[in-house]
This record gives sequence, C-alpha cells and structure tokens, in this order.
Amino acid sequence: MGGTTGGALDGTTVLSVVIPMYNEEEVLSALVSRLRPVLADLGVPYELLAVDDGSTDRTPELLAALRLGWPELRVVGLRRNSGHQAALTAGLDRAVGAYAVSLDADLQDPPEKIPDMLALARGEGLDIVYGIRADRTSDTGFKRWTAGLYYRLVRRLAGPAVPAQAGDFRLLSRAAVDALKALPDQQRVYRLLVPWLGFPSGEVSYERAPRTAGRSKYPLGRMIRLAVDSVTGFSAAPLRLATWLGGFAFLVCLILMVYSLGAYALQYTVPGWTSLFIGVLFIGAVQLVCVGLLGEYVARIYTAVQNRPAYFVGHDTRETDQTSSVRIPGAHRAEDDRNTAGPPG
Repeated sequence: MGGTTGGALDGTTVLSVVIPMYNEEEVLSALVSRLRPVLADLGVPYELLAVDDGSTDRTPELLAALRLGWPELRVVGLRRNSGHQAALTAGLDRAVGAYAVSLDADLQDPPEKIPDMLALARGEGLDIVYGIRADRTSDTGFKRWTAGLYYRLVRRLAGPAVPAQAGDFRLLSRAAVDALKALPDQQRVYRLLVPWLGFPSGEVSYERAPRTAGRSKYPLGRMIRLAVDSVTGFSAAPLRLATWLGGFAFLVCLILMVYSLGAYALQYTVPGWTSLFIGVLFIGAVQLVCVGLLGEYVARIYTAVQNRPAYFVGHDTRETDQTSSVRIPGAHRAEDDRNTAGPPG
C-alpha cells in the first residue's frame, strides 16, 4: 500500500488503537472523553493511531491540538479521501503494537469493551477477538434489515466462518496484522478477510449505541458498494449465476422455438407480437445482467493489474517526532562554539 514505514513491532507498545476519521469534528470531543480514560486504565504502553482520511472540516486541527497534551496520540494524515477500508488499511499497516484494535469514531461501538478484548486475547492466546453486536435496536428498521441480509449473503458465499453481526470493531494480534499486510488484495473488506485467515478467535458482545454526533459515513450507496465488493471479492457465485441465467434463457428460447414450429405446422400463422416482444426483453435483460456481472470481475482484474496503492500518506506524526529528535553529528559542537565565542575584535 501507500507506504508502510513505521509499521514494525517496536517491542514496547502493547496496544495500538486504529481509528479512521473523516470529518469527525462533532464527535471528536466525546470520543476522547470516553476513550482516553479506558486506555489509561489498561496499564500497558499504547498508541492511539488516528487516520485522518482527507477530512475537510476541523478534524486535523483538533487532532493537532490534542497531541499537545496526549503523547500517545499519533496522527496519520492521508493525502486524499481514500475510503473507510483504505484508511483502516493505512492504520493497520503502520501500527506498532503487539495487538491492534480497530474502532470507528462515532462511538456506536463502545471503547469500554477494549479491555475485555485484550484480556480475552492474552488470557486464551487468541489472535482475533470480534466485537459482536448483540443488540441493534438503535438502528433503523431498514438498517437492521439490510444488515441482516448482508450477513446472510456473505455467510452463504464466503462460509460460516464469517461471524454474524461483526463489523470493524475487532482486536488483532501482531501475527494477524502481519498476515493481512502480506495479502495482495486491492479492495479490502476486512469483515471477510479477517475470518478468512483462520486464526484462533473469540467474541465479545455489546449493545450497539446510536451515533453520538455527525453524519454516517456509510450511506446507502456505500453500503451497496461494500456488499458488491464483498460478494465479488470472495466468491465466483455471481459468475455461476450468470451461467444459470444463460441456461434458463436458452431453455425458454428452446420452448418458444418448439411452440413456433408447432404453430407453423398447424398453420396457426397469426403474428404473436406479444410473445416476441416479451422474449426479446427477457433475452436482453439476461444478457445485460450477465455482462454487468462479468464487468464487476473484469474491473477487479483491471484494478489488480494497475496495482495502485489504496492510499497515500501525507504525514505521520511518529515519523515527524523521530526526525525532529535526531541531531546532525557535529552540529551541537558548532552551535556551542558560536555560543561561547566572544564578540568579534
């Protein structure tokens, strides 16, 4: 991806919390007030890695101000808005902790569950701990219905290993993070990629809360795009569906052909414009569906051939801090000489 410098385990940081952010100025204060005490009470070295996904509001300014009094806060700014999954990839690529937790900024997933996740992973030697939404009554009926349909679909296509009602709130071990970084996928859907790894996993359930402030970053259009990426990225079933549709259309055409030959033999020659019209529409619709399905896979092949990074990092405060702390050899001696030298005679 777009640079992975700083993503190696540093040997001291136990936990990295990765939060993709896009225009989150309204919720940032509430997020900090709940998350910071939780992380402080863990009693382990941690970093909070906020990935600014090309925000156009005051999110970058607020993060910069927060860093002045919060040394564990690390800000990675992307050069442009790359999308939630790409921002999450950038954070995981650069996280340095032995464990990494991914969390959304909207506080629908409670940060208070992070200690439970870490304790479960360390106590039972797990590489993955999923946050499972046990109660979604805060979501609209349409949201609950579409979410249920999505999980039933992906579990049928990608296998039962995909946990139902598990979003992007999860804990990953260093081994799981490194395995994800090694994958060549361009359009990543972590809800399917993580279970696909097959690492030992556990679950922590919670009640999903309403969004604290701001607007959802997953409107209907992005939800549909996520579903399409999930299906085309993990299953060839749509291609088989196109084959079955083609076979069904061929069968219908064969029946119509036998019917037309029989009508001709019986001298039933009244033009059947209705059946012809319906037949043409049916065949055309099936062809368009098949071409569209093929197009989705061709587009993925095209993206893979291009091999463009999913994101570009504009700055990483950890690298900036490290650079500013390094002094050029000999520079301090020259500075001392200037300071101790007397006025020119």
